[in-house]
Amino acid sequence: MSKCVHKGCGKVFTDPEEPCVYHPGPPVFHEGQKGWKCCKPRVLTFDEFLEIPPCTTGKHSTVDDTPVEPPKNTAQIADEPQLVAPQPVAAPVANSGVPRSTYSPAIAPPSNTASPAPEESESDDPSLDIPVNATCRRRGCGAGHNSSVSREEEKCVHHPGQPIFHEGSKGWSCCKKRVLDFDDFLKIEGCREKKRHLFIGKGKPAGEEKVETVRNDFYQTPHSVNVSLYLKKIDKNQAKVEFSAQSINLDLPTTDNKRYKDTYKLFAPIDPGKSQFKVLGTKLELTLVKADGASWPVLRSDDKWSGERIQIGNAARA
Repeated sequence: MSKCVHKGCGKVFTDPEEPCVYHPGPPVFHEGQKGWKCCKPRVLTFDEFLEIPPCTTGKHSTVDDTPVEPPKNTAQIADEPQLVAPQPVAAPVANSGVPRSTYSPAIAPPSNTASPAPEESESDDPSLDIPVNATCRRRGCGAGHNSSVSREEEKCVHHPGQPIFHEGSKGWSCCKKRVLDFDDFLKIEGCREKKRHLFIGKGKPAGEEKVETVRNDFYQTPHSVNVSLYLKKIDKNQAKVEFSAQSINLDLPTTDNKRYKDTYKLFAPIDPGKSQFKVLGTKLELTLVKADGASWPVLRSDDKWSGERIQIGNAARA
């Protein structure tokens, strides 16, 4: 038996011809967003990053063949266009006769603050069977389930803290070791030990669990508002999103027996016929086409806002 080293797979296999679903590209961490170079989803938290579904099907491997980008030389860096920091907008002078613009080229900030990660169960539900290919869910462990080993003999060496990525260095909040490469980060040995692994956690509730709120953020262009609602494992076949001129109705069941239902009253009118949605592994993406081209300072009409309207791009010419 061998363990596949492809990123996003990590399964133990005996048949080298068995299909392997994985990420062929390297991870990308840029300005707080996390994802894989080989596919488009971008998320904000490390747990959401680990949940991004693999995008490529191939064969298992014991050799890491993820491409490594060559380092840039000084000449290449000099030839690349440099980013220029946006200039602050001067405050209007009283009685100057110059009208104040209602537009700004800044990106709208998230409409909600990040929600804390849900607490993980301390032990597996004894009434549930553990799948043969289950992997320990504690960070930094990754041990596979072995039915021939007694649960009392298991030792789970893991990281109880949170991942930290700061100025190029990577590590865990629960221990001091820091590395530069993402692969080296994944290899940092755990710093705490428990007697048993955590393969499945708690059992599902008897009835469907209602999700009260979900975190969301958005950005906009002169023509649309692009929204992300962060809810994992949405059932693509059962998800319903209904667009109307002034609101959106959401009914989002998940594959782990949860459901989120809500109606968002929007800040400004949209074109329901042109608006769209897409279900991804960790979130729902909405593209709301503006009906009047106005700038949205907030997503929902009942959200608090500062009074300044924010828009990407230049204001339309009169």
